Amino acid sequence: MPQPRKRATIREVAKATGLSPAAVSYALRGMQVSEETIERVRRAAEELGYEADPIARALASGRTGTVGLLCGSLEDLWQQALAVRIGRALKDNDRYALILDAAGDPARERILARQLRDQRVDALIVQPVDPAAAFWAGLCEGLPVVAIGDALAGARTAGEVVFDNRAGVTLALEHLRDRGHRRVAVLTPTRASTPDRPADVHVLAEAGRLGMDIEVVTAPHALAAATEVADTVLSAGHRAFFCFADSIAYGVYAAATERGLAIPGEVAVMGYDDHPMSGLLSPGLTTVDWDIGGIVRAAVRLVMGAADGGTPHHGRIVQAPQLRERGSVG
Repeated sequence: MPQPRKRATIREVAKATGLSPAAVSYALRGMQVSEETIERVRRAAEELGYEADPIARALASGRTGTVGLLCGSLEDLWQQALAVRIGRALKDNDRYALILDAAGDPARERILARQLRDQRVDALIVQPVDPAAAFWAGLCEGLPVVAIGDALAGARTAGEVVFDNRAGVTLALEHLRDRGHRRVAVLTPTRASTPDRPADVHVLAEAGRLGMDIEVVTAPHALAAATEVADTVLSAGHRAFFCFADSIAYGVYAAATERGLAIPGEVAVMGYDDHPMSGLLSPGLTTVDWDIGGIVRAAVRLVMGAADGGTPHHGRIVQAPQLRERGSVG
């Protein structure tokens, strides 16, 4: 049975190039030596099959080359797209994303955030399920954290890419009201244990201002579960829906189809994140676009600055919403 090939050492690369191990180490990192030396060392390393030991490198530098990405729920198609784009953008910056799913559960989110910290990720990007949780403040003391969507209350983060939820909610509710819908079911992934999420707070305040009758109902992102919730709400007589995720809105489409109800003739539906699938529905889903590309660029810029030893606090970036009208609101 063939024996596994032994990993070449940095001393062997030094011997092959006639340089000191320290000079080889600098050359492999592109530091303090000429371009000619860097090229010579890297060529020798490739010929010898030398690979830097990631554990040793992490011990020496204090960095692991990984960034944690803690998603609120990967059953949400928009969050899946966000995770893919962030992972690719981090790789372009020589970092690897360690992606975990809180599954919409605040307790699971707390456990996973602490696990990522204990695994010594260089920084953490989070789309929080419970942005008001007390543990964030302590976590941010020892780990650079960038929040997407909602700010972390009381925590000093490395940066925030927050949604202007007041503007987004106003766009959606005014669009429904202007088309004659005064009684609206709001389907949200927020659980009873996290009632203070900004989008949910704003929807109640704006409904009062606009004179609308709002019923807020918790609905999961998963299609089958969202369809079941939507069917229950339809059976209660609701015919206008504002969903805090396009994935949940797809459940309304499915439930309406099963009941033989036409969109938008008999049922009006609005989403809240403009997933690419939303434009392929018939009719297309009217929704609120938050510019996912801009979110990714801002979050990665903030987290890379923090992971590379930048200043502790990089500020707050506010994403403005745009209404994407496609025909699902009659």
